[in-house]
Amino acid sequence: MDAEQVKLWEGRCVEEQPPACVAACPLHLDVRAMMGKTAAGDFAGAFAVYARFIPFPAIVAHVCDHPCEASCRRAEAGGGLAISALERACVEEAHVGSRRQPQRNRRPKRVAVVGAGLAGLAAAHDLALKGHAVTVFEADAHPLERLHRDFDADRLPPSAIAADLGGLAMLGVEIRCRSRIGAGDGPLGLDTLLEAHDAVLLALGPGPALAFSGSLPLDGDGRIAADPATSATVLPKVFSTGRLLGSDGAYSPIRSVHDGRRAGESIERFLQGASLTAARSDEGAGPSSLHVNIAAHGSVPPVVAADPSRGFDRTEAMAEAARCFPCRCLECVKACDYLAHHGSYPKRYVREIYNNDGIVMGNRKSNRMIDGCTLCGQCAEICPTGLDMGEVCLDARRSMVARDKMPPSHHDFALRAMAFARSPAATLARHRPGRGTSAAVFFPGCQLTASAPDQVVAAWDHLDARLPGGVGLMLDCCGAPAEWAGRVVLHAEVRASLAASWEALGRPRVITACSTCLQMFTRHHPEIAAESLWTVLAAVGLPDGPRPAVPAPLAIHDPCTTRGVPAVQRAVRGLAATLGVEVVELGGADLGPCCGFGGLAEFADRPVADRIVARRIGESALDYLAYCATCRDVFARAGKRTLHLGDLIFAGAGADPAGRPDPGPSARRAARLGLVRRLKRERWGETMDEPSPSLALTVPDAVRLDMERKLILIEDVAQVIARAEATGAKLKTPETGRFVANHRIGEVTFWVDYAVADGGFVVARAWAHRMQVEAEP
Repeated sequence: MDAEQVKLWEGRCVEEQPPACVAACPLHLDVRAMMGKTAAGDFAGAFAVYARFIPFPAIVAHVCDHPCEASCRRAEAGGGLAISALERACVEEAHVGSRRQPQRNRRPKRVAVVGAGLAGLAAAHDLALKGHAVTVFEADAHPLERLHRDFDADRLPPSAIAADLGGLAMLGVEIRCRSRIGAGDGPLGLDTLLEAHDAVLLALGPGPALAFSGSLPLDGDGRIAADPATSATVLPKVFSTGRLLGSDGAYSPIRSVHDGRRAGESIERFLQGASLTAARSDEGAGPSSLHVNIAAHGSVPPVVAADPSRGFDRTEAMAEAARCFPCRCLECVKACDYLAHHGSYPKRYVREIYNNDGIVMGNRKSNRMIDGCTLCGQCAEICPTGLDMGEVCLDARRSMVARDKMPPSHHDFALRAMAFARSPAATLARHRPGRGTSAAVFFPGCQLTASAPDQVVAAWDHLDARLPGGVGLMLDCCGAPAEWAGRVVLHAEVRASLAASWEALGRPRVITACSTCLQMFTRHHPEIAAESLWTVLAAVGLPDGPRPAVPAPLAIHDPCTTRGVPAVQRAVRGLAATLGVEVVELGGADLGPCCGFGGLAEFADRPVADRIVARRIGESALDYLAYCATCRDVFARAGKRTLHLGDLIFAGAGADPAGRPDPGPSARRAARLGLVRRLKRERWGETMDEPSPSLALTVPDAVRLDMERKLILIEDVAQVIARAEATGAKLKTPETGRFVANHRIGEVTFWVDYAVADGGFVVARAWAHRMQVEAEP
């Protein structure tokens, strides 16, 4: 897999983008986590989250200008959260003194901070946590003079200031008040500080810094000129911050804390000899690209405190915090059982898949996740940036095949089924009997041929009757299983074979009953003019004759391969209306999931595929209408009454097409063979050799269903029994009187538990594995 492409895929997933409130906070307080813990009544946990981001939790909770609240998305559904009031509630409920300990620093440095406002103290706090010795010099009689002046004791209790300053003292920060620093080399001069310290931060506030004009250049407002991104000045050891202003020019306590934190980060980098500018694009407040489906959340009004002067009590705070959505995207995960099953979201999946692909030796633990995707494109349709996990998984599959790392068990059965569907006994490519040319050719697809062969014949005859120039017939497979399995070479061989057959027929227009076949032709054969059977029928009309009655509305399921093909979707609905069938939508033609067969998912991860099917068929109690033979059979297998559109057009009166069972893999093979033999005999008058008589097998329904679940064909069972009877290589079970035998066919060892009865054989059980059984010499 290409590393740059992987980065592009990762970058398209927005789930890890911060919620709007977090992005608007200069310190990126994890509001989402804090609200979750508050709503659960875990105020200690909520305070721990708050204190992890906010250096002075008691002070900031009372004075923050809370830019987060203006960005809260809950405002679009009932009113924004009272985040600031909830912060105060957490502090009042669970505030504890600072328990954070400074890091052990093998080479601690000495840092001087000039100015004990919020910016200077924030920098001091962070640098002390890094293990440095920090001394703060303040000209006034006590620190935080601006806060004392601007906020009365009701708004900012002295206890809050005392608590947070106590935390600074515990970190070893020394604050020297009545210490006015100026330029020059006097006892309190800048030059003296530079001699005694490894770095100096000037956090002087918004006023002019004329006292330092002889040592440092000033900007047009008389403040020390500093890089706004790094706080660095022209003197290598000197940094400057603390202008106290928000974006609107007003005093912003939270911006002041952020400015100090940014300056502290720059000083730490300077002391470590690291770049001052690298990887800092996410600092500070900004917009969020996190997608949130607001429409999925009902309107909930804000909680009003019973005593506004006191603020929220515990119960009120929990109720207000519970109004948080919380903001997440996860739209694709909500819609897709495959993505939900693996417990994370696409950005992490992309990285996991890439890491799995890079393993040279060891276990590839993500193989099943890679092969369990249906490749249906639903996620790309839903994703606000169009990220397609199917594209990621298919790329990984191709890489695994190229490196011979694809587990054979994941796709072996499907590829063998494709090989059978493309075998000479199951394929046909001919003009209409008695004709040497065809203006069009009907390509029903291997699935409809196996599920409803009579419909294939009826549709072919109707097309030939309505379309000028004759309609030929191609019974073959489009090669989708090879593409889905990541078998690039095999898929190319199938495409070349199909192209050759089409060329031999005179390059006719192709009409296909299968939307997957249409997708394959459109995607890989631009030289072939391919069209859906349903759009053709909408144009030429339906055949006359009786049709089954459909008294109730039908819920329509669109196959995933018609996603983005509105002409087919419209044609199907139009045909249903012509037939007098009322259809009920299942959430939108382009937004539905796969039936679970796409991408060969059911062969690689059957439990997840079953979940996909169960969710889809549970969306409506109505009978379903499908126009993909595979979708219809998968749903029927799961017990959902489902009609194929062809059932309504070609089945005839008196039938109950919704009750037609899934034929199962063995019967599907027989149907393909039977159709070819029947057409050759009845339409072309060919004499067909009768197939060799098979064993007289009795397979009870319960055993047959279990075999189908295990992907064991009746043909496989017959080979095992035939070999056992011919060679005597079998064991008799005394308790049952039955025989047990095994035989390896290809890469699979099959076992059968059977009895001899009435000149035939009764199958009691069958199972298979990939281990090879070797007899002792």
